[in-house]
Amino acid sequence: MISIATKKPELSLDISSAAPPAPSNEKIATHIFKSKLPDISISNHLPLHTYCFQDRLSDDPCLIVGLTGKTYSYAETHLICRKTAAGLWNLGIKKGDVIMILLQNCAEFVFSFIGASMIGAVTTTANPFYTSAEILKQFRTSGAKLIITMSQYVDRLPKTDKDFTVITIDAPPENCLHFTVLSEADEDQIPEVAIEPDDPVALPFSSGTTGLPKGVVLTHKSLITSVAQQVDGENPNLYLTNGDVVLCVLPLFHIYSLNSVLLCSLRAGAGVLLMQKFEIGALLELIQRHRVSVAAVVPPLVLALAKNPMVADYDLSSIRVVLSGAAPLGKELEDALRSRVPQAILGQGYGMTEAGPVLSMCLGFAKQPFPTKSGSCGTVVRNAELKVIDPEIGASLPHNQPGEICIRGPQIMKGYLNDPEATAATIDVEGWLHTGDIGYVDDDDEVPPAEIEALLLSHPSIGDAAVVPQKDEVAGEVPVAFVVRSNGFELTEEAIKEYIAKQVVFYKRLHKIYFVHAIPKSPSGKILRKDLRAKLASSMPLN
Repeated sequence: MISIATKKPELSLDISSAAPPAPSNEKIATHIFKSKLPDISISNHLPLHTYCFQDRLSDDPCLIVGLTGKTYSYAETHLICRKTAAGLWNLGIKKGDVIMILLQNCAEFVFSFIGASMIGAVTTTANPFYTSAEILKQFRTSGAKLIITMSQYVDRLPKTDKDFTVITIDAPPENCLHFTVLSEADEDQIPEVAIEPDDPVALPFSSGTTGLPKGVVLTHKSLITSVAQQVDGENPNLYLTNGDVVLCVLPLFHIYSLNSVLLCSLRAGAGVLLMQKFEIGALLELIQRHRVSVAAVVPPLVLALAKNPMVADYDLSSIRVVLSGAAPLGKELEDALRSRVPQAILGQGYGMTEAGPVLSMCLGFAKQPFPTKSGSCGTVVRNAELKVIDPEIGASLPHNQPGEICIRGPQIMKGYLNDPEATAATIDVEGWLHTGDIGYVDDDDEVPPAEIEALLLSHPSIGDAAVVPQKDEVAGEVPVAFVVRSNGFELTEEAIKEYIAKQVVFYKRLHKIYFVHAIPKSPSGKILRKDLRAKLASSMPLN
């Protein structure tokens, strides 16, 4: 499970710590935090598609299309993926080429992604609700040669001199091809393609710790390692097993759903229930009809499940695990959900696209469960290391010392596409990926990562800024900002909100801006967040 926590306040990590002795020439100890579970052997020498379908070519349900009820077995799914791979090759897509998938959740999304993997091609996933300008930017930056989409989105596709192919999964408009050119190809025509572990397979886009969206190069090894960290081994998290039915209503173009829902389900042999969009009545009916056992959600979905009166009319007793990510849940909302699905275990997680994406996960449903606090997003994933560093001097910090969260392991990205400068600024020479999130490990080995401050401070008219959480009915807590204008420049609340909103997805947007003369700080320069939270709680005038 994932919670994309980059630049958001007040998540927590439940981590066990290990502090190996520092080299003799260092005076400061290196504090490294690892999983509470032992490392495992990971088959990350395989191509991603081979790993996901290993020993899974059976008649067990693999993909269930919620809209129609059509079910594809694992054997059928694998066969259509192979056909799609051959079809892509016949259209000139070779190893290393990029295709763009511009689709809502559907079986064709899966066939296309896995099919591209089978010929060593790379998939960049894009939000079908992007504007024409956003699609064009990602298309150009990624270098995509083919787009798979629906006819209703064709009018928003790039208008360029570059020659590229457009395939639609429904009736194709003029100059477009139908998906059957892929799905009905001869699977025996797939060529022999040598795929190395460090070859790219996915190219999602992320703003990282600052700046405009960049292509995140995730390799076969990256994604296999991340999936294995979640579901493999002798004592895995076990939120997924063969026979589970997993709700896939979160968009597959987002790394949370692509990794922790689809790929983890394929590896575990679970069935994936595909929903194109969220609608509470349809959702409840499908959960009841298909006996969904694992529900991957985000806080607005949790709110609907917890409080909508329609829930009482449906049987949700099949749900044994609820995975919440992408934003923190408050204790009140957790409790409300538990009252609706008392038999289910609720877990949260934390991640970011560049990290592969999962940094931590709840272990409440492992074979030997580790209890976590309400609001915790669990322990660091296995086969990885986490540290918290002082942003000023780079020294690693022990418990109760706030700093930047860093993660290291074979699951992290290879780098940003064609951007060595941004890559070097994010992954240091020792292999540590710097998340840009501020947090600390407390006495109970939990970490609250942080804020949108890096983005705010990149604005030329902002002299200083701090972000703290404010209570919210939907998310439990939402980020609000205290901002100091630079040199008296006029800067409005709406301008700041728009500045942030252009660089982050909707659930990371600031909910309120408070203009102040100064940010309270300790003598050492650390932000006194307790003082800012006290101001919010006191209802006193803030601006």
